Amino acid sequence: MKYIDEFRNAGLIKTIKNKIFSIYSEDKLNFMEVCGGHTHAICKFGIRDLIPEGINLISGPGCPVCVTENSYIDKAIDLARRREVIIATFGDMVKVPGSQASLETSGLNSKSVRVCYSSMDALELAAENQDHEVVFLGIGFETTAPTIAATILAAKERGINNFSVLAGNKTMPAAMQSLLEAEDVSIDGFICPGHVSTITGTGIYDFIPEDYNVACVVAGFEPIDIMETIYLLIEQIKSDSPKVKNQYKRSVKPQGNTKALKILDEVFVGCDAIWRGLGNIPGSGLKIRKKYRMFDTEQKFDIQVSSSERHQGCICGAIMRGVKKPPECQLFGTECIPESPIGPCMVSAEGACAAYFKYKQ
Repeated sequence: MKYIDEFRNAGLIKTIKNKIFSIYSEDKLNFMEVCGGHTHAICKFGIRDLIPEGINLISGPGCPVCVTENSYIDKAIDLARRREVIIATFGDMVKVPGSQASLETSGLNSKSVRVCYSSMDALELAAENQDHEVVFLGIGFETTAPTIAATILAAKERGINNFSVLAGNKTMPAAMQSLLEAEDVSIDGFICPGHVSTITGTGIYDFIPEDYNVACVVAGFEPIDIMETIYLLIEQIKSDSPKVKNQYKRSVKPQGNTKALKILDEVFVGCDAIWRGLGNIPGSGLKIRKKYRMFDTEQKFDIQVSSSERHQGCICGAIMRGVKKPPECQLFGTECIPESPIGPCMVSAEGACAAYFKYKQ
């Protein structure tokens, strides 16, 4: 447990807790995390019980499964129903509800949908099934996008032409800007995503303190990381000097992962994207460049889906905007549970509803 126990040391946590209480005033502060891993860790380690009541930790759109719009799932189901197509996907996407059903509940043949652990696994599936078209469901933020880009490059190099990606990757900065400009959302500080930042570096958040006067701290995932991040956010607000601070220095470098960024830029280009709960956000998505269009599912297939619909009782959108919390949903813990999720926030382990349910927040 070396390099883990150090960040769960009860004595150090108590010390940071005391420091937080020593500098905190009575003002209510809203801190939003935009990473599902942080949401999970905050619930798992009981962070809310360790900080002043006036500090409100809000779960934002940090789960890539959760922000995937119904229409994307509808497209995947349409493709999976075609005899020549095999859908390859991460496991949590199987349960995400579309307009009428999920990949799991749509009555598909088990051979039509295969769970894989990486996009490279999907490429191998294509190599082994030359008589089928293998479509990989490419969702995620800047963390997974470079691996998908690398897989497309590998497909081209190996001449595996029966492989394509249904592009659904999204990028974080524009979504954070959208939240800051939303009239119904109040944010005093961002707990910036650790995994995303290992790829992008810290510079992508500079516009937030500069243009919106909002504090930012890139955080790790252990309890000491999160407690120290909360302290650093309060410290910035108290001194009225918002900036981007990097608490997660052991993994995040200012310049990010330059090799991954180069691969990402080679294959993808920015585009507008629809986020569940946030709507269409300009420049927040990634689409495959024209030079690699032979691996772009939407260029390869004529996909026809009707207008998407949402379950009327589900408030996942409001939860991901930070204006509601999971227990405020009338379906939470009753009709909507991990075994039979109605909304995507209950599907993924990184979803806010799943984390609140598991740790009984």
